[in-house]
Amino acid sequence: MKTLAIVLVSGGLDSCVTAAIANQSYQLAFLHVNYGQRTEKRELKAFMDIADYYKVKHRLVTSLSFLKEIGGSSLTNFKMPIPQGLPKSKDIPSTYVPFRNTHFIAIAVSWGEVIKAEKIFIGAMEEDSSGYPDCREEYFSIYNQLITLGTRPETKIEIVTPIIHLKKAQVVKKGVELGAPLHLTWSCYQREDIACGRCESCQLRLKAFARAGIKDPIPYLNQ
Repeated sequence: MKTLAIVLVSGGLDSCVTAAIANQSYQLAFLHVNYGQRTEKRELKAFMDIADYYKVKHRLVTSLSFLKEIGGSSLTNFKMPIPQGLPKSKDIPSTYVPFRNTHFIAIAVSWGEVIKAEKIFIGAMEEDSSGYPDCREEYFSIYNQLITLGTRPETKIEIVTPIIHLKKAQVVKKGVELGAPLHLTWSCYQREDIACGRCESCQLRLKAFARAGIKDPIPYLNQ
């Protein structure tokens, strides 16, 4: 019988492909976190659709509403503009939610101790993404040390980042290769009805599909 792995699934492209990778070797448990982001409802729908696709029995949907109260990100502070177009510098964009992944993974570790999971898969990307500081390989390496120190001696949970060094076009190709339900994913930062095609996340996604030579299966505004 396959051992259990928790996959952090936002509903986006990267987490969907990460789930497909985890599905090759593990029994899946899906975690989704609402935190007051602009497209919270649409992301939750994508999560549920992907979970249904993989027939995931272990599902946890939880909330970190304090991240919206803290603010500091254009994803949670609706008065801040969402960056448009592809990143033009290596500066951390306003869409960075301060220390978000730390909170997400902490929930996964707590849940993992209870359901006896051995891995936590997260679709973080270091080389071809928005450049969030909590998506770096070194960060996850240190977090794995924290898990060892902060859990029961018999607990063996490890964070796995299978796409961290891939280009986004490679992620698209990997998803197609594994039959991941890319048509069920949602990447847009600012709309819930139809993807805007203009925000940074949409632009990175469209560029990836174009470079992979594959048609993006979701519709976009004015396309």
